[in-house]
Amino acid sequence: MSVHLIPASEAMAQLDSFDAILDARSEAEHAEDHLPGASSWPSLSNEERIRVGTLYKQVSPFEAQKVGAALVAKNIARHIELHVMDKPKNWQPLVYCWRGGKRSNALALILGQIGFKVHLIEGGYKAFRHQVMDDTPRQAQRLHFQVLCGPTGSGKTRLLQALAQAGAQVLDLEAIACHRSSVLGLIPGTPQPSQKAFETQVWHALRGFSADRPVFVEAESKKVGNLAVPAELMTAMRASPCLRVDLSLENRVNLLLEDYAFFTQDRALFAERLERLTALRGKALVQGWQEKVARGEMREVVTELLSAHYDPGYEASTGNNFVHYAQARPIAPATHGMTDMQDLARHLLQVPR
Repeated sequence: MSVHLIPASEAMAQLDSFDAILDARSEAEHAEDHLPGASSWPSLSNEERIRVGTLYKQVSPFEAQKVGAALVAKNIARHIELHVMDKPKNWQPLVYCWRGGKRSNALALILGQIGFKVHLIEGGYKAFRHQVMDDTPRQAQRLHFQVLCGPTGSGKTRLLQALAQAGAQVLDLEAIACHRSSVLGLIPGTPQPSQKAFETQVWHALRGFSADRPVFVEAESKKVGNLAVPAELMTAMRASPCLRVDLSLENRVNLLLEDYAFFTQDRALFAERLERLTALRGKALVQGWQEKVARGEMREVVTELLSAHYDPGYEASTGNNFVHYAQARPIAPATHGMTDMQDLARHLLQVPR
């Protein structure tokens, strides 16, 4: 048997060195959050976990353990038949469950007896979660950020994408959060991850960056949709140098009509989302926008949203939250198009065409 118990901190430092990361928890636990790159190999399914837990409380721990053992054995056998038969002898997986208990130990024991070198996280996911929360502030503090500022529609996200394509280090919080960070920022059909999963993915992105080069990030509020940006990361971003993306109003409207095309294609959805602005902008103004949406006057609505909702107070708000915004270097793409964003990204990085 070859099973090696390792601390969560050591597992985190070596994540990229394992041939596979196996999550022995239920599907629901895995969906809420998991180690980066982990595959779901449940020792007990969602329904089986409930069944065993009910037996434990209503009958006896002994009866629950018998049923649980049978189910775990059957599930591990299926995982081996489906996923292990083609693995070479030098295959080295990392295994974990909730607290490093019976579910992961059972899987690790069988894989170890086959002859694989298995690594088991001491304390399981719970210990890993504590390490993520402890390490995120350290990761945020060791890095140097360049914050892209600019009003809604100025192309910050497109510029981030262009910078990534040009080889820059980019932290795209909106992509991780599956949200465009405003009351209209939902992405239809794409649910946001859980808060825990968001924090894990942010930590994983931060740990992959070199401190020798800047990390470009968009100026965000404390929440992206329903998800809170880690406080220490927010503090580091707000204390970092800023770049101000300047784009004409016409180009901003064009960009938003392209990026939010699902609203122009689903007028009912657009009208429903606008309803959420009533408390801020008043019933009469919002109803006026909804009537224009019904008539297909999308350009007019987007232009008015910028002038009446998004732009007022932007300078003051950003200046209050981002220490160096007053000294932000202005940068101006020629248009909202991706080609011009790529040209600007190469210019910022001094990369030849």
